[in-house]
Amino acid sequence: MDEERVKKLVRELIIEVGEDPTREGLRETPERIANMYKEIFGGYDSDSELSVQFSEDSDVVIARDIQFYSMCEHHMLPFFGKIHIAYSPNGRVFGISKLVRLVEKYSKRLQIQERLTKNIADELHSQGVKGVVVLADAEHLCMKMRGVKNDAKLSSSAFRGIYENKEEKAGIMSLIRQRGSDLSF
Repeated sequence: MDEERVKKLVRELIIEVGEDPTREGLRETPERIANMYKEIFGGYDSDSELSVQFSEDSDVVIARDIQFYSMCEHHMLPFFGKIHIAYSPNGRVFGISKLVRLVEKYSKRLQIQERLTKNIADELHSQGVKGVVVLADAEHLCMKMRGVKNDAKLSSSAFRGIYENKEEKAGIMSLIRQRGSDLSF
């Protein structure tokens, strides 16, 4: 990202919305926005580090309530919520921080929730696990503060490997529901 160009564009945007970019409260805004964009769009250059694995087997591993923040690619407004990941290892497990890094890798991009859910499931499944479930629940400011102005939440899911099978899917969803108190699935 060219920070100087972003600063210039933000300054121009401030002028276009009818404000004075030299006003005390706005003087540093272009720099703050450029720094913020580096942080919130850092997923384009990040590594989920899923290569860090440990020899250990387990029937299923579930990581619940991984918080995420992303930006809607249609309106560039935030959407945020929680992602729940379940996977069946194939003799190797991932460190829990790696699952969080995987969520950050895809959420820190211009994104839609459905693709975010799919990307996480696809990358995790590509590591050779037997099956993956990714569930995402989010609030979208593009829907809350503009347009329909509604508080509805969106839920999305992705099933890979053994969890594409109807019985396996029902079993893992029951396990997730049984142990999770705040899931809408």
